Amino acid sequence: MRPIRLPEPPIGRRSAAEVFEAGIYGIIKRVVVIGNGFSGAENQCIGLVRALGLSGCLTLYRVTRPRGGINKWLHWLPVSLHKKLDYVIRQICIYSGVQGEARWSKVVPFAVEKTGLSSVIEADAKQIAMMARDTFEKEGPLLVIASGRDTISVASSIKRLATENVFLVQIQHPRSRLNRFDLVITPQHDYYPLTPHGQRQIPWFLRRWITPRRPPARHVVLTVGALHPADSAALRSAASVWHDELAPLARPLLVVNIGGPTSSCQYGADLAKQLIAMLQNVLWSCGSVRISFSRRTPEKVSKILLKEFSSNPKVYIWDGEGPNPHMGHLAWADAFVITADSVSMLSEACTTGKPVYVIGAERCTWKFADFQKSLRERGAVCPFTGKEDISESWSYTPLNDTAEAASQVMKALAAQGWTIDA
Repeated sequence: MRPIRLPEPPIGRRSAAEVFEAGIYGIIKRVVVIGNGFSGAENQCIGLVRALGLSGCLTLYRVTRPRGGINKWLHWLPVSLHKKLDYVIRQICIYSGVQGEARWSKVVPFAVEKTGLSSVIEADAKQIAMMARDTFEKEGPLLVIASGRDTISVASSIKRLATENVFLVQIQHPRSRLNRFDLVITPQHDYYPLTPHGQRQIPWFLRRWITPRRPPARHVVLTVGALHPADSAALRSAASVWHDELAPLARPLLVVNIGGPTSSCQYGADLAKQLIAMLQNVLWSCGSVRISFSRRTPEKVSKILLKEFSSNPKVYIWDGEGPNPHMGHLAWADAFVITADSVSMLSEACTTGKPVYVIGAERCTWKFADFQKSLRERGAVCPFTGKEDISESWSYTPLNDTAEAASQVMKALAAQGWTIDA
């Protein structure tokens, strides 16, 4: 993308009102993403950036928590307090002797979890806000996009410290004080607690603590599923990259994506055994089957599937070694079977317009059950029963959440007198 070179401003600082009236400083040419080190959250931001046409203008920062050991029990704490507590415990270990320090270092690594992006700077709200203010007249406004609970305090602080210079988009529901953000993008099932059915599931004494507690405001954009970077351009590119490996496979190609249990979608070896029986029943209608596990997949689940299918010539199981074929699978698959726990994987697959079968939806509760219901009502998914003919297809309107969210961002920017550098 060719950068726009703006003329130097006249001597003396101009007021924000004068800048907006002149218009020449109201072009968004740069974007900061505040991530949390997890691909599920960061990919939502990156997908939105792609849809806005700003991929070449992206800087990624991260808010990271201490990992390992006792820290896995402290994730309920605000991230700032968690870091302070981690520092105190480390100092105690250091002063207690070398052996104590060594024991602590074994269970609490300093390294940030790897997500395919290296050399990422720790997010500092004051520094980012200062950069936005100091470079505003030359570089224009700064678009900040954040996703995940741990990013909320940093992102909202940037907006508070550089109110006239920053447009802040928060992805996933911030739970409270939504007026801190210029735009909030969140799935509609986050508002399930406000529905009559949702209210009946909440004890009356807990209702005031369940968020959200009121309908979405005007600056809240509701999506069906999660945002993601698997747009048409990305899939065309993936189709080319994976052509030599996936194009020769016998058709139809069934891709099976397995996530991992959550508090609202619980399963274990029982679901793996159920999936094996169903896949055995549909193998006759498949030319090829490719199975992928996520980082959340329990080892006991993956081992059961590996033992059953590792010698089957029709079935290939990606073991995590080498390049991740996920985007290639989205591009080349004829149909999908996906575990119900993953909103992201289901959202991506339903963007392709191809048949998507879901296994384990009956195990989902709360708002995740509502998400499954919304996909079924759109005709985007069907329950996987093991009686399917994978060569058969059906049509539905593909999900287009990321592009629609980007359109709402551009409208909100326009209302503020700003626009995207195209």
